[in-house]
Amino acid sequence: MSPARFRIRPVAAALGSALLFALTITAAPAAPAAPLPDRTAATADGGMTAEITRTSAWDSGYGAAVAITNNGDTAVNGWTVEFDLPAGTNVSGQWSTTATRQGQHYTFTNVSYNGAIAPGQATSFGFNAGGLGLPFNCTVNGAPCEGGGTTEPPPGASPVAVNGQLTVCGTKLCNEHGNPIQLRGMSSHGTQWYPQCLTGGSLDALANDWKADVLRVSTYVQEDGYETDPERFTDLANSLIQQATDRGMYVIVDWHMLSPGDPNANLGNARKFFTDIANRNRTKSNILYEIANEPSGVSWQQIKSYAEQIIPVIRNIDPDAPVLVGTRAWSSFGVSEGADESEVVNNQVSASNIMYTFHFYADSHRDEYLATLSRAADELPVFVTEFGTQNYSGEGDNDFAMSQRYLDLMKTKKISWVNWNFSDDHRSGAVFKTGTCDSGGPWAGTSSLKPAGAWIRDRIRTPDTFPTG
Repeated sequence: MSPARFRIRPVAAALGSALLFALTITAAPAAPAAPLPDRTAATADGGMTAEITRTSAWDSGYGAAVAITNNGDTAVNGWTVEFDLPAGTNVSGQWSTTATRQGQHYTFTNVSYNGAIAPGQATSFGFNAGGLGLPFNCTVNGAPCEGGGTTEPPPGASPVAVNGQLTVCGTKLCNEHGNPIQLRGMSSHGTQWYPQCLTGGSLDALANDWKADVLRVSTYVQEDGYETDPERFTDLANSLIQQATDRGMYVIVDWHMLSPGDPNANLGNARKFFTDIANRNRTKSNILYEIANEPSGVSWQQIKSYAEQIIPVIRNIDPDAPVLVGTRAWSSFGVSEGADESEVVNNQVSASNIMYTFHFYADSHRDEYLATLSRAADELPVFVTEFGTQNYSGEGDNDFAMSQRYLDLMKTKKISWVNWNFSDDHRSGAVFKTGTCDSGGPWAGTSSLKPAGAWIRDRIRTPDTFPTG
C-alpha cells in the first residue's frame, strides 16, 4: 500500500511563518514526544531524490536520516543537500557528510565513500537537530524540493496574483506557496511635495513598462507632512495603496520619520496613522508596514521599544502583513554611528513576521556597508527599503559599479529592494528629468529618465523568478 501524500503547513507556534512542505507519511508510528511529520521527500531535477526521515525524537530535538537516491539513468558523482532551519533550531551534529552553516542555512556534501551513486542506488547521511523546527527550502544538487524547479507564472500575471500573501520564513521573504522571493521596485518621494508624479499614467508605467513588483509610499511625518494634516495624508496614502493594488503591485506603507531621529517622538502620531491605514486595508494581501524610516541619534534599545509598541497596533487589526523595522543610524544597522548588525542579532524585536531595514547610497556607503548587509542577511530577515546610486543625499555622480555589487549580493541572497525615488526632483537620484511630472509625462520608455532612472528601470525590468511549485 502506497503511503499517503499531502501538503501541510507546520504549526505556527513551532515554526513561526514557515514554508509549505511536501510530506510523505509512512506507516511507522511517530515518536510520541514531538508532533512532527516523519518524512520529507524532495525530488530533484535529473532523477535525484532526497528523503529526510525522523528516526528519533526527544523534548528538545530529534534525529534524522537523509536517504539520497539516484533515479536517473547515469551515475552521479557527488551530491549536495541544502536546507534552512527556522530560528531556534540548529544542527547539533551530523555523520557521513561534511556540513557547513551560514546563518540558518545548512549545506551537506558527500564524503569520500558515499559520493558516487549508481543508477537505481542510494546512499545516506544523518543529523541531529536541537529544537523542533523542520527543514525547509530543501534542494538536492541545486534543484528545488519536489523536482518542480521554478514554475513560470501565467503570462501577464501580476506579482500579487502570483505570490499572494507574503510572510517571513527564516531569513527570507516568502510567498503564499512557501518559497523565498525577491521584490524589486521604487519608492515615491515625499507625497507632500511630489503627488503630481504619482498619477494613473505614471503608476501604469511603473507596473507595466518598468514591471515593478512593489511601490513604497513615503508619508513624511515632519517637513510639511503628516503632522500638518493627518487626515489629508492618510487619505493620500490610502489612495496610492489602492492604485498600486489595482495594478497588482505590493505596497510598502512608509512612516517616513527623519528628524527628530527618535521614533518615539512621534509615537502617538504613528499609533493613529497605522491604526487608520490598517483599518482601511486589512483585507488586502499586498501590504507591508514600514514603521520607522531612518532612526538616528538613538539607541537600538529605544528603537526596539518603539517597534514593540507599534507592531501590536498593526497586528490587532491586520495580523498577517509583514512589518519592516528601521535600524539604528539611518537604517544602516548602526554602521553610520560606529556600530554593526550584532546589536540587532543579539537583541531582536519580540515579534514574528518582521524584517529589518537597511538603506545605502552606493557612492557614499562602500565596502563596510556592503559587508554589513551580507552578514546581517545571514542572520536576520532584511529588506532594503531605500537605496540610491549616488551619495547619501541622493545627489551627485552615480556609482553604477558599486551599485551593481549591491544588486548582485541582493540577488544572491534574495534580499528585496526599493530604489529612491520615483519623482522629478532636481537631484540625480530622482528618476525623471525635472519638469516631467508637471508636464504629465511621458512616463513609459527612457526619454524622460535621468541616467539613474534608465539604469534602475533596466534592472527592475529583468524577469522575476517567482517559484510557485
